[in-house]
Amino acid sequence: MKFNDALKDIKIYEAGKPIELVVREFGIAPQDVVKLASNENPKGCNPKVAKAIADNAHKAFLYPDDSFYELKDALVKRFEVTDENIIIGAGSDQVLEFISRALLVPNDKVLMSKVTFAMYEIYAKQMGAKIVRTPSYQHKVEEFIHAYHEHNPKIIYLCTPNNPTGDATSKEDVLKIIDAVGKDTMIVVDGAYMEYAAAKDEAYRITPNDIIGFKNVIYLGTFSKAYGLGGMRVGYGIGNSPMISELYKMRPPFNISTLSLVAGIEACKDEEFVRDSIALHTQEIGRYEAFAKENGFEYIESYTNFITYLFPDEMNSTDISDRLFREGVIIRNLASYGMNAIRITIGTQKQNDRFFEMFKKVMV
Repeated sequence: MKFNDALKDIKIYEAGKPIELVVREFGIAPQDVVKLASNENPKGCNPKVAKAIADNAHKAFLYPDDSFYELKDALVKRFEVTDENIIIGAGSDQVLEFISRALLVPNDKVLMSKVTFAMYEIYAKQMGAKIVRTPSYQHKVEEFIHAYHEHNPKIIYLCTPNNPTGDATSKEDVLKIIDAVGKDTMIVVDGAYMEYAAAKDEAYRITPNDIIGFKNVIYLGTFSKAYGLGGMRVGYGIGNSPMISELYKMRPPFNISTLSLVAGIEACKDEEFVRDSIALHTQEIGRYEAFAKENGFEYIESYTNFITYLFPDEMNSTDISDRLFREGVIIRNLASYGMNAIRITIGTQKQNDRFFEMFKKVMV
């Protein structure tokens, strides 16, 4: 059997290690494992959403409303767009896949920052496209504009806030890049962590309305982070209606589950849960910043629900990650991104206490 040649150059996406793996390998009780690797909401799921899922569990045998009318209507009201501007995906990842499949042919080029979300590259390479990266992990305006003119990419990814680094790009700079790019290049503004950036600094708030007037720009959002629905896989893309109509040709029927749809609809009704989640994050992230300074290493200022620690040469991110893992603390090693760094989801006070305790232990 011969597989597509494009697969030869694709690395499998490395997801965060699950709690169950630590329990199996080291015999640590599940309640003693702290997972701070996948940027899930440490508050968990909104109790109102959990109740709605339970109340509708008997409908699990039914396909969902494939028009996603209620969920789209909630997003229409939230963002002041129309339902024709919205496409729903199984996480925003699936909308990324639609974009790659709809636009790319072999040898097209795709532009992104030096360190960013791995699925941009994976979906592009599945289509035989070539990857172009800027010199910096930050989304520097001059670097993107220079690379655009040099390579004429079919797609440009602007991940803000950026995963896995946590930095963000101001709305002003995003608009500068958009204005400099021709209309034959699709620009994807990935706002998976936008709720955190917007709460931290209004200059970094980007909404679909800021970009919907551009025919070649799409905004992506998700319920996986601030809304605490990572396990339900609900995301969306918002752009001008002709673009969305083309992307719909990539969408399979019933691409999110009946219970995922219920969860997304209910989550939209309670913005207080999101505000409380961000308040917890704001309270706890300062402890991580202080901890880095006390222990002599740097961090990237975060506009997300995680923080990235940058280690000096005498500290090794892989060694530190492995030692923490054996103690039941799961974080994300960024060595695969070419960085001597780790990414830590900001947890609850108790989870963060455990991280600090175990980090000091493994460094002795």
